[in-house]
Formats: sequence, structure tokens, C-alpha cells
Amino acid sequence: MSETDQIQRYEPSDRVNHWLVAITFVLLALSGLALFHPSMFFLTNLLGGGPWTRILHPFIGLVMFFSFLTFALRFWRHNLIDDKDEQWLKHWQDIVNKREDKVPEAGRYNAGQKVLFWVMAGCLAVLLVTGIVMWRPYFAPAFNITVIRIAVVLHAIAAFVLILGIMVHIYAAIWVKGSVRAMTRGYVTRNWARKHHPAWYKEVTSGK
Repeated sequence: MSETDQIQRYEPSDRVNHWLVAITFVLLALSGLALFHPSMFFLTNLLGGGPWTRILHPFIGLVMFFSFLTFALRFWRHNLIDDKDEQWLKHWQDIVNKREDKVPEAGRYNAGQKVLFWVMAGCLAVLLVTGIVMWRPYFAPAFNITVIRIAVVLHAIAAFVLILGIMVHIYAAIWVKGSVRAMTRGYVTRNWARKHHPAWYKEVTSGK
């Protein structure tokens, strides 16, 4: 494929950041499930056993949060939801059936990606705050047992929503052929950009 047929979607630093978030998410999801229920405690072997899992889980959580924060600060403007996005969401059946010519033109991110971005941002914020409240022996002693119990419940709910969101993200990346290459090589084809993100394609090719 010639270079003239490709458009850069992500810089190397963006891709490194993305995969750091992805790796830490996997570690957190598995270790979190291990701590959530005894039937999944065997997953603690991934981080060296129960004690090490309890120690490392919150620190890995900090790495994921600040990695995502770095990514979010760079791209949050592209994820602001506007009127076109609301119309895009109303045409979800056309999108599922690959009739993208019937929906408003998507910019760098479509409405579905924008919603997922804000869901992830919200879940990670909740996970950070509740995780700090639960974090022994550093912060938990400063809170009473009722606050800690509420934090545990909210932490579990936010984690569940985040896991579902990431599963949707992975499915969509595989479903839309050519999306994965954007985060592995940094480039997409012009045809891909023109088909899935026409407004962004016009902006990039116009030189703005």
C-alpha cells in the first residue's frame, strides 16, 4: 500500500499510551475479579498470589487512570457531543446494517465512540475515588465503615460498567475492518477514513 493512500490517525506516543491503558485494564479486570469473589481467587496467581494482588491492584489502577487521563487531555475536544451526534445515535439501526450513508457525517470520532469515551472517563473517576477510600493501609482508616461499604459497592458497579464498555470497544474495533490497524500502525486508508469518518477525512485532506 502506497504512503499516499494512508492517513495518520495516531502518533506513536498515542499508541503507546493506548496499549498501556489496555494492558493495565486487563491486569486490573482479572485481579479485581479475583478479589471480588472466592471462586475467581485463582486469578491472583497472575500477580504472584493473594497478598501481592492486594498490594499491586491499586498501584496498577493509578497507572491506568493517569495513562487514560493523558490520552483524554489530548482528545477530549474531539469527543464533545453535539446535535449531529444525537442524530447519529438515532440512526443506530442504519449503522448496524452498515448503511452509513444515511447517518450524519462523523468527525474524528462518531457518537458511539464519544459516548464510550465519557462512560470510561466517568467510571475511571469513580474507580479512583472509591479505590482510594478502600485502600488499606493508606487511606481506608480515615473513613468510617459505612463510607467504605458504599465505596466497595460503587467500585464494583463502576468496574462492571467499564468492563462492558471495553468489551463493546473491542467488538466494534474488530467489527469495523481496518480500525485495529489505526492503533497498531498508526495509519488508516483513505477509503476507511472517507467511509467511517468523512467529516474528519475532509478536515485532514483540506490541510486544516
